[in-house]
Amino acid sequence: MYKARAWLSRSFTALSSNPLRVCVVGSGPAGFYTAEKTLKAHQEAQVDIIDRLPTPFGLVRSGVAPDHPETKASSPKKLQQIVINQFSRVVQHERCSFFGNVTLGSSVSLSELRQLYHVVVLAYGAESDRALGIPGEDLIGVHSAREFVWWYNGHPDGKNLSPDLKSTDTAVILGQGNVALDVARILLRPTEELATTDIASYAWTALEGSSIRKVYLVGRRGPVQAACTAKELREILGIKNLYVHIREDDLIKSPTDEEEMKNSRIQRRVYELLSKAAASASSQPMLGQRELHFVFFRKPDSFLESNERSGHVSGVHFEKTALKGGGPGKQYAVGTGEFEDLDCGMVLKSIGYKSVPVNGLPFDNHKGIVPNIRGRVLKNISGDSSQVENGLYVCGWLKRGPTGIIATNLYCAEETVGSISEDLEQGVLASSSGLPKPGREGLLQLLDNRNVRPVPFSAWEKIDSEEKRLGSLRNKPKEKLTTYEDLLKVAT
Repeated sequence: MYKARAWLSRSFTALSSNPLRVCVVGSGPAGFYTAEKTLKAHQEAQVDIIDRLPTPFGLVRSGVAPDHPETKASSPKKLQQIVINQFSRVVQHERCSFFGNVTLGSSVSLSELRQLYHVVVLAYGAESDRALGIPGEDLIGVHSAREFVWWYNGHPDGKNLSPDLKSTDTAVILGQGNVALDVARILLRPTEELATTDIASYAWTALEGSSIRKVYLVGRRGPVQAACTAKELREILGIKNLYVHIREDDLIKSPTDEEEMKNSRIQRRVYELLSKAAASASSQPMLGQRELHFVFFRKPDSFLESNERSGHVSGVHFEKTALKGGGPGKQYAVGTGEFEDLDCGMVLKSIGYKSVPVNGLPFDNHKGIVPNIRGRVLKNISGDSSQVENGLYVCGWLKRGPTGIIATNLYCAEETVGSISEDLEQGVLASSSGLPKPGREGLLQLLDNRNVRPVPFSAWEKIDSEEKRLGSLRNKPKEKLTTYEDLLKVAT
């Protein structure tokens, strides 16, 4: 077992005898941007980033689809590498450290972190899923898109998903955002095109033997309101030898839709791409051709159980919808009382992520966020700004909900760090009253006492090198290590 002192990779001699000690929980974009902004705003601050995984970068590592092109400057894969390089520079700062394999709640409690550090910023994102709350949601074959993404991206918590891709030729995806399109693309893309990506090897093997030939992307509203971007839509429509089907009636626009498209270039481009795809499609798929069906104006009412395979999903019972509501951007789907069934053997719900609370943390279960004002955690969900948890802050999806792109977290972090700075100036935090905190040394001693082996950034670099070495043997950019055991073994 590693001794705590062996992990100390920074000399404290050049720092103040009582530096501002900050702990950031979560090493995704929100966590790293918070660390970066804190280091810049406070010249003597020591920042420690902890994460429950042995690997840093959050969804930047485990959420980007492996088949995005790496050559285009605007590609998610290219952006992924740029962001990883940027975050790596942050954690290599002399006043910053990363410790993976440290779980908030079991390795160390929130109250303990607050005793060890002047400032604790929670930025651990959303690692669960919204539920539809309809009958049959627990049937075998109904999964969340997040679970499926983790599975094909080699997340250590995703390996055991083992989706059944052989017992059915049809998958239904609920939702039409970018994650839904990523999942559909992975199911439909020829596996020879995936072979040289960093997709998990077990996922590639399963997809190679997949029987799925039809994928339905189902949305509650119409094509004008589809939540994907034009870039993602173009990518899936560009799959070789793919039959695309869209009902002509679904493409009819209302005057409100027209107004909505005038106000949004993205929605206009998405609608144009869908219309073009519908117009250029043949009337029937060719023999052996894979199929992508866009279905609009449908909301799931229940999941149907198979008569032949007890406990397994065999379809989705949908209610047809119509749009109601005010002006552009405010239309919502309401049920019409008409229903139809769609047979399938697998369902992937892409309806949104959900954050999870930890002991000692106020949490708004309805909104799925920690109650806060400009990143300051409130004592309860009443919204009373005078009831603040001093020294406790929040950033990212945990602060605002699972919305936005990577850059959204930059502005989110700026706001939270701004609140920290204001509180320091006003003497709210213990650091400003001259009270020392043990910080990193105290954390490492506590972990050592509990036989928790933290993984520093230097050990992550060993993991990264090994993944690239294994990938080079298979003509892949990297071969991800997909179990905690393998990750920790290489990190040693």
